[in-house]
Amino acid sequence: MHRTAAETRAHVLGVAGELFYGKGIRATGVDLVAAEAGVAPTTLYRLFASKDGLVGAYVENAAQGFEERLEAAVATAGPDPRDQILAVFDVVFAEIDSEGFRGCPLQMALAEFPDADLPAHRNAVAAKSWFRRRMGELTGQLGVEDPAEMADHLTLVFEGLNATAQSLGADGPARRVRSLVETILSSAKPSSSGTSRE
Repeated sequence: MHRTAAETRAHVLGVAGELFYGKGIRATGVDLVAAEAGVAPTTLYRLFASKDGLVGAYVENAAQGFEERLEAAVATAGPDPRDQILAVFDVVFAEIDSEGFRGCPLQMALAEFPDADLPAHRNAVAAKSWFRRRMGELTGQLGVEDPAEMADHLTLVFEGLNATAQSLGADGPARRVRSLVETILSSAKPSSSGTSRE
């Protein structure tokens, strides 16, 4: 089957993503990715220049897919930001409760690539920062006294959810995530003006 360069890149990235997530990034060589994708190593290097480039693209792709799934959850939850926040955590828990879950791919990439100059690290940090900002946008619509503090609490819950699910599974503390988020949402003091602050 003939593929365009863009189609070949997407195919290789999909194969690399499955291997990196399933076997570990450093444990997966470029030759294995090329072989599994059915392309020559030279073709892979034309598309990504280096393994660091391939890994950076994998992390970016994983982050984009995650953002799209969360935005879809927000969009279908209705206009209430409280429902939207709960929908986000419901989606994350559903992924954790799936058979193929090994951990948050972004946390795993950060663990394997602590060097802040590498594309994998930069892209993972950018994705984590996006989640924090998105929580801030949603909490900013709740009319609470300190939406930034609530957003940080929710970000901590999100990171802890992923980390504990990786070690203890969906039946561990992760199964209590919805009740914890509900507690955080219910316990916030309302803004003195009754509206959200910019």
